[in-house]
Amino acid sequence: MIILVLNCGSSSLKYQLLDMKNDDAYDLLAKGLVERIGLEVGCLKHQAVGKEKLVREMPIQDHTVGIQAVLDALLDKEFGCLGSLDDIEAVGHRVVHGGEEFFCSALVTNKVVSQIRKCCEIAPLHNPANLLGIDAVTKALPSVPQVAVFDTAFHQTMPDYAYMYALPYEYYEKYRIRRYGFHGTSHKYVSAKGAAFAGLDLGNSRIITCHLGNGSSVTAVQNGKSVDTSMGFTPLEGMIMGTRCGNIDPDIVTYLMDKEGFTPAEMSKVLNKKSGFQGLSGISSDARDLNEAANAGDRRAKLTLKKLAYDITKLIGAYTAAMNGIDLIVFTGGIGENNARLRRRVCENLTYLGLKFDYDTNAGEKADEMLISLPDSKVKVAVIATNEELMIARDTMNIVLNQE
Repeated sequence: MIILVLNCGSSSLKYQLLDMKNDDAYDLLAKGLVERIGLEVGCLKHQAVGKEKLVREMPIQDHTVGIQAVLDALLDKEFGCLGSLDDIEAVGHRVVHGGEEFFCSALVTNKVVSQIRKCCEIAPLHNPANLLGIDAVTKALPSVPQVAVFDTAFHQTMPDYAYMYALPYEYYEKYRIRRYGFHGTSHKYVSAKGAAFAGLDLGNSRIITCHLGNGSSVTAVQNGKSVDTSMGFTPLEGMIMGTRCGNIDPDIVTYLMDKEGFTPAEMSKVLNKKSGFQGLSGISSDARDLNEAANAGDRRAKLTLKKLAYDITKLIGAYTAAMNGIDLIVFTGGIGENNARLRRRVCENLTYLGLKFDYDTNAGEKADEMLISLPDSKVKVAVIATNEELMIARDTMNIVLNQE
């Protein structure tokens, strides 16, 4: 089944075209990115497997135009890989927030679209863009089934004592204020992949997955189900991130608003866009830049990286206690997969768990899957390359086939 996977942001969209043979066997046919949607000059970057890369600058007024540019590239005789749009059998969409409505992925219907729209209020940066993608595909490929795959769905198995905030209960009843968690598609994928790779039974295991990138979260996965995660009502909660502050004393918000005269929107911008690596280091939101600066002796870069390692270590300790033990730690995401020094720093503080670290493998050649703990370690540690697009394609295929 040929499936187009879309990840729509407010001014960009990423895509992959996969030919799914079954859950585990597939061919990547093409992938690409449309940037600067809504600006004067947009850009399409398209790469079909085995062909030259296509870079095309053009006006891309909205997501409908962007989707059409992707379809045109897929059909292009020189750069494309499809003979006809009829070859596309389904489209899978990443949707950031499904609220309490969705425990799993869902076939897109008018009712599903309406429920996604209801969640726009609590995911104003993401869900509207996801809906634009769904609408654009409906116009361009009206007869092709679409599936929504929710970042929050995997975390709907959290118990109420883990997801509730100690606020007046009426706010939960009125506004559904609670912890939802994010990166669920990635956490689900790497926990299952990591368990198989480490020789564990996913259904009888305690795994902590660390998705570390510009946005980062840590999840406790017990017997294959999410029981706690570090992000909350929004992706702001949890550990230090690229531009997000993570956990702070909530009274700091009202204190700064009073002292600086910030509006709610301005305060939100400080917390979401000006904090984290960027705010603490004053250098960059990119961990690679911080590594360079730290190596050159920059004190605040070193502080920022130490806090990153500390936050991860603290979450692992907390989730180990919550699950009454741990069998496997998984590192994934851009930072988790590529920053060997960070992995070492974290694991060196977990020797009390009986973790024995494999320094040579950790520092050696990167692989999509590798164990970085020694054979006699009581806790296994793995690095697993995440593949959210494959998870979206897999769910899309299974849902569409079950409808037939």
